[in-house]
Amino acid sequence: MLTTVGCNHQSRQQEPSLAETSTPRVLTILSSVLEKLVARNDRLRDCLSQQLDELSLSSALLGKSFNAFYGVRAPNISIPKYLERLYKYTDCSPSCFVVGYVYIDRLVHRHPDSLVISLNVHRLLVTSVMVASKMLDDEHYNNAFFARVGGVSNAELNRLELELLSLLDFGVAVSSRVFEFYCLHLEREMMFNGVGQKIERAIIPSALDDVTEISVDDTQSSSPPQIVD
Repeated sequence: MLTTVGCNHQSRQQEPSLAETSTPRVLTILSSVLEKLVARNDRLRDCLSQQLDELSLSSALLGKSFNAFYGVRAPNISIPKYLERLYKYTDCSPSCFVVGYVYIDRLVHRHPDSLVISLNVHRLLVTSVMVASKMLDDEHYNNAFFARVGGVSNAELNRLELELLSLLDFGVAVSSRVFEFYCLHLEREMMFNGVGQKIERAIIPSALDDVTEISVDDTQSSSPPQIVD
């Protein structure tokens, strides 16, 4: 559990300032890191699948640990837009996205035979951020709300949460030292690309609007029609 980052949600003023409405830098940094990881892993998986086919070996050798998070096809919504959507509607603190990344990184190290690719990254993100929100934020939305925002069913997100916890062996505690280490790691990634950006350590509350529905299996745009309850 983090000890250095406050987690109380602040009340939003009638007219939020520019700083409050802008996208937190952590989302930009995390998007860049994940897009590169997914692009590399997609190429690697295609290459390995081709080699296995040529050797008449089963593609199951690539690992099944992340199978529960796989979609039929890659969603049309990009990783940056998906992260922005999660931030906008769930009111998660920016710290939740860092901790969500910690969980994904732990999964990769615990299950090196499985890859984070375009077919599973969105489900991994919504599940990881939701669990991080439960760990960090004093107030957070329930699974049904996160499912609505993330474009999956409530039943599926319930299953994904249990799968994530099982794959992590319920290792979801993140110390302040580990949190700071990952912040510095993400910042260094941006510096290597010539962009010096710092991750927000403090909480920046997000605007909470009416939620629209998406599907991570078949998303046509980042601004789909509004749900009529």
